[in-house]
This record gives sequence, structure tokens and C-alpha cells, in this order.
Amino acid sequence: MAWLSQTTLSVDETKETVAALRERFPQLLDPPSDDICYATQNRQAAVKQIAKNCDLVIVVGSKNSSNSVRLVEVARDAGAPAAHLVDDASAIESSWLEGVTTIGLTSGASVPEDLVDGVLDQLGEMGFGDVEEVEAVKERMVFALPRELRQPRGGAQAS
Repeated sequence: MAWLSQTTLSVDETKETVAALRERFPQLLDPPSDDICYATQNRQAAVKQIAKNCDLVIVVGSKNSSNSVRLVEVARDAGAPAAHLVDDASAIESSWLEGVTTIGLTSGASVPEDLVDGVLDQLGEMGFGDVEEVEAVKERMVFALPRELRQPRGGAQAS
């Protein structure tokens, strides 16, 4: 028997389940490689770090994205008094900002950067223009281009 995980689940979410499986099945095999999404884990770590210092955390992402929905839960569990999931800037409700001085902003793992930029712009127009970027985990993951898209060494085009 082997265990596999949905790639959007974090290490934290998976540890307890794997431990329970290992108790029942001591011969349990691990996946051949780490199949846990680094982007999900890094975002959750960052949200845990900032949530306690925020009055509100906004997560940009879709309601059908498990990692985006989970980020809202992580923010609340980590001490944010309020956390909301938005598809884009148009979903921000001004009532959320009443009495708020500090907003944390993150996004699901596959959210396009222009949607996050749109939320930042909208928040700036609503009086929240000072932005401080927090990097909880240094991302070192680099993905190679598929062989078909790589240029030969020396920059010459193959014909």
C-alpha cells in the first residue's frame, strides 16, 4: 500500500493522515517524490506568519480551488479576525474595511498575478496604499522548460 496526496494539500494537512495510515499499515510506502505543492505550503506558512498582525486577510482565488479556500481557513485559525475569498477586486466589500488598519493579501497557487495586482490597486484606491511584502519562505524551486521548448546550448536555433 502507498499513499498519495492531492497536490494542493500542504505538508501540515497531510502529516496527521499519513501518521494514522502508518499506524494501521506499517509497511506503507511513500510517493516516489515529494508530491506536496511547495507553493501551497509556502503561502500557508506566510499566512500563518502575518494573520495575527492583520485585521483582515483577503485571499484572491476561486471558491472551487481547495488551496484558496484553505488559505482563508488558515488565516482565521492563525488569528486573523476576518478573512475573505475574492475572485478579483470587484468582490471586495467596503463594509469589510470598517475599522480595519492592516490587511493581509495572498492568493491561491495558480492565481494570475494581474488579479492580485488588481486587488492591490483597488485597496490603494480605498485608502490602503502602503504595501509591505512579507516573504515567510524563500522560494528556490525552479522548473525546467520541457525539452521541446529548450534552446540548444550556445543559443543557436536547431533546424
